[in-house]
Amino acid sequence: MSLIKPEFGLLFWMLVSFGIVFFILAKFGFPIIVKMVDERKAFIDKSLDAAKAANERLAGIQEESERILKQTRNEEIRILKEAQEARSKIIGEAKEQASVEAGKLITEAKKAILKEKEMAIRDIRNQIADLSINIAEKVLRRNLENPPAQHELVQKLIEEAQKN
Repeated sequence: MSLIKPEFGLLFWMLVSFGIVFFILAKFGFPIIVKMVDERKAFIDKSLDAAKAANERLAGIQEESERILKQTRNEEIRILKEAQEARSKIIGEAKEQASVEAGKLITEAKKAILKEKEMAIRDIRNQIADLSINIAEKVLRRNLENPPAQHELVQKLIEEAQKN
């Protein structure tokens, strides 16, 4: 029996030692460990809340960037339409101005042609008048000499005038 008692005594002292260590840990160690775990949990919760808030802000920023991008595309389309309208307007005005200028040039050219034509007709009339005077002068000179010769001269002068 003496063998059992030393084991029981050892077991008893081990239990007492464990109890004392457990009491000391319960009194001083566990509150510090629990406090550290609670602080860590609070830090993790704060970090999760901050991450959640950051994700929400990121989602908001993404929505805002998509909205701005859409607005920019719409603005680009509007500017391109305005530029195309302005280009069409400028081309139309240029065509209209060119048409007006062409009309002016044609009118001026017609006036110049009419003026040249009138000058040419006046010149021809002056030449015809000169020829008529020359013919009349020659006819009158020969008229006094010989009537059949006068008739022949007039015919000859007319033929020369037609050739010229």
